[in-house]
Amino acid sequence: MFMIMLVLDNPDLLDQLLASWENAGIRGATIVESTGIQRLKHQNVPMRYLFQSSGAVEEGHLTLFVIVENEQIVRACLQATEKIVTDLDGPNTGVFAAWPLSIVRGVPSRVPGG
Repeated sequence: MFMIMLVLDNPDLLDQLLASWENAGIRGATIVESTGIQRLKHQNVPMRYLFQSSGAVEEGHLTLFVIVENEQIVRACLQATEKIVTDLDGPNTGVFAAWPLSIVRGVPSRVPGG
């Protein structure tokens, strides 16, 4: 099994991305709101608790985590991702990473009898 992590720079692409992943065989994902250190360095600390917002919007990312059965699905997921967000080596697209897992519990098997 493999863990896939995607930091999605543009949250507006989430619905398209999830539909694309589903077509690639991925049936579930954990989605977490996130931000990076570079964005924190270049943004003022929000004062939202002291007074009403001045209309400034806090920008962030979504980070998705998925456990898949094999590297073939990882590669299909990467290909599906780049169809939606374009080349991940470009600016402001995202970060995709995958690594093998040695222990996995709590993930239903998709293989009959597995």
